[in-house]
Amino acid sequence: MKIFTELSRNYSKKIRTKKNIKFIIIHYTGMQSEIESFKRLKDENSKVSSHYFINRKGKITQMINDNNIAWHAGKSKWKNFKNLNENSIGIELVNKGHEFGYQKFTNLQIKSLIYLCKKLKKKYKIKTANFLGHSDIAPLRKSDPGEKFPWEELSRHRLGIWQNFKRKFFYNEVNKKRLEISFFKNLFKIGYRYFSIGKRCKTDKLIIKSFQQHYLPHNVTGKLDQKTAKIANFLSNKI
Repeated sequence: MKIFTELSRNYSKKIRTKKNIKFIIIHYTGMQSEIESFKRLKDENSKVSSHYFINRKGKITQMINDNNIAWHAGKSKWKNFKNLNENSIGIELVNKGHEFGYQKFTNLQIKSLIYLCKKLKKKYKIKTANFLGHSDIAPLRKSDPGEKFPWEELSRHRLGIWQNFKRKFFYNEVNKKRLEISFFKNLFKIGYRYFSIGKRCKTDKLIIKSFQQHYLPHNVTGKLDQKTAKIANFLSNKI
């Protein structure tokens, strides 16, 4: 599969080594057209960019060299990492997003994405669990790639983890307070941040929503229920 090149100037001067690249972060463009999205990623005034751009027909364009730091993650956290630009490769998928008419990702897009991710995983020895969405690392301000993104399909290629219950898995905490504490403890273990384990606040619903968009896409409510808690518990034990 051919990878085209059309480089953007929107990157940091610092050159990183292979060992600095530990994550793949997947985004959607969230704009009304492919042309508009591509122009923005090249516009020096926009101060945004990504390493790769995949259009609806599956065409892959490299916009920033891998050893350069693109500006795609922004303010973000995952485990002990902050502001993940320095440690990640960003991939943009053309999709209008939640604001302009959220679309299903095309089969050609996902086929190209899987090809690219496998190539990058092998080259930089990226861990299976380190394929993430923008909303995973910045849940208070981002929703991409959203609930229509096929994380389960990617997990079959060892590009991200998934909640496959191959055995009967019991988890039934009826006390609301204990359920919340247990859930957020598990989220912290998985890698999510921007919350307190023992103290609830209004933004917790955004954390829950982000988790559901990734692992329970048919139940994106922002409310904690038994199934959501069960999946978090399962994944925290899997990691």
